Amino acid sequence: MLSDHPHLLLSSEGLHPIITKYLNQHILKPVAAPLRSCTRNTCSLPAFMCLVLSDFSCVVVFDHRVFANRSLTLENIKCYGFDMDYTMAMYKSPDYESLGFELIRDRMVSVGYPHELLRYTYDPSFPTRGLVIDTTYGNLLKVDSNGNILVCSHGFCFLKGEDINNYYPNKFIQRDDTDRFYILNTLFNLSETYLYTCLVDFFTRCTRYTNLLKGFQHGDLLMSYRSMFQDVRDAMDFIHDTGTLKERTIKNLDKYVIKDSNLPVLLTRLKVVAKVFLATNSDYSYTKAIMKYLLENNAKPGSPKQSWRSFFDLIVVDTRKPLFFGEGTVLRQVDTDTGKLRIGTYTGDLQHGTVYSGGSSDIICDLLDVKGKDILYVGDHIFGDILKSKKRQGWKTFLVVPELNIELKVWDQKKNKSLFEELKRLDVFLAEIYKHLDSGSSECPDIDAVQTRMKVLTYRMDMSYGQMGSLLRSGARQTLFASQLMRYADLYSSTCMNLLHYPFNYLFMAPPVLVSSHPYILCPMKRCLKTRLTLPQSSLSPTILSR
Repeated sequence: MLSDHPHLLLSSEGLHPIITKYLNQHILKPVAAPLRSCTRNTCSLPAFMCLVLSDFSCVVVFDHRVFANRSLTLENIKCYGFDMDYTMAMYKSPDYESLGFELIRDRMVSVGYPHELLRYTYDPSFPTRGLVIDTTYGNLLKVDSNGNILVCSHGFCFLKGEDINNYYPNKFIQRDDTDRFYILNTLFNLSETYLYTCLVDFFTRCTRYTNLLKGFQHGDLLMSYRSMFQDVRDAMDFIHDTGTLKERTIKNLDKYVIKDSNLPVLLTRLKVVAKVFLATNSDYSYTKAIMKYLLENNAKPGSPKQSWRSFFDLIVVDTRKPLFFGEGTVLRQVDTDTGKLRIGTYTGDLQHGTVYSGGSSDIICDLLDVKGKDILYVGDHIFGDILKSKKRQGWKTFLVVPELNIELKVWDQKKNKSLFEELKRLDVFLAEIYKHLDSGSSECPDIDAVQTRMKVLTYRMDMSYGQMGSLLRSGARQTLFASQLMRYADLYSSTCMNLLHYPFNYLFMAPPVLVSSHPYILCPMKRCLKTRLTLPQSSLSPTILSR
């Protein structure tokens, strides 16, 4: 009974009575029963419900949560796959991003860019994942799933209104124009995102250069935004391909890599109930250094020392994802003594303790004797790990979003809650204005002041997350990253280590929802709520995905 859980009942103070009744009957009542048997660490409510409950004094532990977009039973998972970088190997922020930025910046100067660039240092408050670079105009864009522009900056100058219209008359971009628009999907992209912004900022302000629509002019030299972007990409590839970034990382693992003593525990427990494999784009020597640091040098006191390879049934390096999820490459064995590849294509059975290079996701399934639907793959790359493994192979997916804890903690700050409370009151006020109007009404209420105030509140909330706002939302609108997360990630969490807080027969339940404009929801309540019935969505944090 809901009465058994008075902490779930919402007060009608500040809320329309029908909204309160709807929440109590249709949102909170279905989750009352699961709450009886769940602990602080294993609560299976979706992310948005945590924010609803926390908003009404129900204690929720965010740090240990795994959120579900689609229902999934761990008991049916026969194989767990892991990426390495930013998944099992979590890098310390902002130290690691600062290192990447400095290496790229120095490389750009070494190939001829002005030495003044050395004055720039990395600012972690500016870049975020999921942004889009317009290589034609040099702008950095935050867009929604349809390509509508939410935020636009040129260098460090944020554009508004008419300035955006000058570049994008409809405040809209064609996201599928991948030749022009580059989506920054990974945490590795943060360094190059910030450097590209620094370049645009420098050349825009430098009096030696003439500003053009698509670049800069200096005498006979024309430097387009596209060529600058390509130079940044080349510099990024250089520090990765030459091993510069990896060498600096290995020399100071304690500074750049987070060591979690529970990682060996997680892998050991997983191997009891399922097969476990590692599939990484990194080469063998770097993988060996990182995994030895995390697994062999991370054993708890009294525990027997194990080789890092013994924690996996299969190890594949140099996978070249997302190609790995399509046609793949030649599968070769790695000589673990020298790190060199053995000639020829490997066609034999799985040999435990053997490390392979290349291959494809189909080969993984054959070697481990599992089907795609039986695999839960854990990774941080929304495109290379999650989207491709889901669309091409039908694997179950678990997206690691390290930023999630920050998103939740920022939202939980008192000042943001007060801003959101005011935003909700304005939302209800608009519902009251329109509740007696329909298509036959000629009255046109003046809501300009309310809309202006809502924009101010939204902006103040967004700025709590950084200069580009939240990773997941801009006001009430989901970002491109959020929409992809909802579409392709079955589960998501701030770290894969949160699997430790759930039994391996756990049922993750996705919240049962209809389309927000479904007539069976709207019609019975339209007299009171009209188009303002975005209840399960408007009652959520602007930072968290609504379901």
